[in-house]
Amino acid sequence: MTALEIAVQDVAGAVASATLGADRLELCAALAVTGGITPSIGLLDATLAAVPSSVGVHVLVRPRAGSFVYSPEELAVQVGDVRAAVRAGAGGVVVGALRPDGSVDRDAIARLLEAADGREVTFHRAFDTLHELAPAVDELVSLGVVRVLTSGGAVRSIDGLARLAETVRHAAGRLQVMAGGGVRPDDIPALLGTGIDAVHLSASRHVAESGGPGGGSAGYTTTDAAVVAAAAAALDPVDRLQPS
Repeated sequence: MTALEIAVQDVAGAVASATLGADRLELCAALAVTGGITPSIGLLDATLAAVPSSVGVHVLVRPRAGSFVYSPEELAVQVGDVRAAVRAGAGGVVVGALRPDGSVDRDAIARLLEAADGREVTFHRAFDTLHELAPAVDELVSLGVVRVLTSGGAVRSIDGLARLAETVRHAAGRLQVMAGGGVRPDDIPALLGTGIDAVHLSASRHVAESGGPGGGSAGYTTTDAAVVAAAAAALDPVDRLQPS
């Protein structure tokens, strides 16, 4: 069965996603504004306490928005964050690092894998900025990365079907391929046609709120339970839970 992963930013979203059929959660912060950065340990602790142990909680480890080329100091922060996530009980981590020439930063990923201490490691959408697909897949396999999150190089994964299918073919079961990037429930049947192993979406809605002076007025995003339920139904309409 193709797995469903939901990117969540709060405990309520994690609980709703787990209840409605998510197999795995990617826990992150500031998703809409930055594309996702490392969440707090407090949020991780609360999420792990609130969701069933059968639902994997994987922590996004990304110190800032912007490029995926990191200084030694930024890499050291990520290594520390991976270790902290593992100590807290996360089932896996989501990481990515590139060299200035746009290739996979093998040394950085090796250090992050070591810090993960056997937990599952997903290489995130830094993969979509790589120029050459096949060498990157081979390198991630050789390093021991479990899966890659990719939109097929497009803004929305529904527009990257050809590259998604190419990634699946080249991975040949050596690396799980998870489609993510602007996924809507209606896109899922076409995505499944590429042979992917998992679907990833934020299933979010915007909440308009003002933070007052100095707090900004953009509001925030949170999980939309109806979208999670629709995605679960699109993957497996018989076995997954439906909203009452």
